[in-house]
Amino acid sequence: MSRQPGLFETSSPPKRRAPTAGDVEPARDTPLLQAPVLPTEIRLGTSSWFFPGWRGLVYEGVHPQTALSKKGLAAYAQIPLLRTVSLDRTFYAPISTVQYGRYASQVPDDFSFVVKAPALVCDASIRDETGRGKVANPHFLDAAIAAREFVVPCLEGLGAKAGPLVFQVSPLPRGLVEEAAPLIDRLAAFFAALPQELGKHRPLYALELRNSELLTPRLMRMLSGAGVRYCVGLHDRMPEVERQEAALKALDGDEPGDLVVRWNLHRGFLYQAAKQRYEPFDKLVDEDLETRRTLARMVVSTYKARRKVWVTANNKAEGSAPLSLLKLAKEIAEQL
Repeated sequence: MSRQPGLFETSSPPKRRAPTAGDVEPARDTPLLQAPVLPTEIRLGTSSWFFPGWRGLVYEGVHPQTALSKKGLAAYAQIPLLRTVSLDRTFYAPISTVQYGRYASQVPDDFSFVVKAPALVCDASIRDETGRGKVANPHFLDAAIAAREFVVPCLEGLGAKAGPLVFQVSPLPRGLVEEAAPLIDRLAAFFAALPQELGKHRPLYALELRNSELLTPRLMRMLSGAGVRYCVGLHDRMPEVERQEAALKALDGDEPGDLVVRWNLHRGFLYQAAKQRYEPFDKLVDEDLETRRTLARMVVSTYKARRKVWVTANNKAEGSAPLSLLKLAKEIAEQL
């Protein structure tokens, strides 16, 4: 594949406007500017953006989380390395078209969001404050609700800035997992009933799992037939990235499809333990070289097949998501 212009150059400093009171500005001397400029089809970003510990990395100065939540996205999107973000708040409750539009207005035209579908339709259980399932969720995999509360407002609000719409199915009750075939058929019917286009926009749907038992050839065949991507979700409930890479190959055969990765957690770690170990998320603590190399290989393979890539990293992957992405970008550039 021909060399992209500027591929191995480092990023230019973010363009700046005159700040006003209360503004959040992008970091001036961030090491993230050392990132190589990757092809436009490869988008790297973080899981959410409002972490006070990222001062000097993403943000200039000290800001409380509430300020970063409201005003930090525009500064985040001025860092050339960060061309996507996982919009995670939508998992906890649906948001309106207007709210999606506000997010879209804060980022450049070539920015693309990874958007999580609400637990309202992705969780088979209604949970208490501790996260324990209490009763069955009557809206689980309800396509009409998913379309009305999520797909339509998301596409209308974000427009061309809507990237993958990720349905992360929360950990399922044992009975549903043991009866995998009916569940997979139900997933197929669910995705078939979702809007396949809205105006000029064709949504890219992706499925992320929290039950490794469902990662089967039957599921991959269903996703292939439905035109839905498998989201590689690196989490303590799921197999390591190599097995999920193999599942993608079973889905795609010799021609990779678009790649959606959510690098949530360091291999071998538990989520809560990683959070406590890594806060305030301002440095790499446990580098995961094996996962990084594998992800870079997957990205390069997808790019060479002329498909699109979205990789979002969580602070719990290595300690600081922006720095994980800096290292990943360099590994991708080396492999390219």
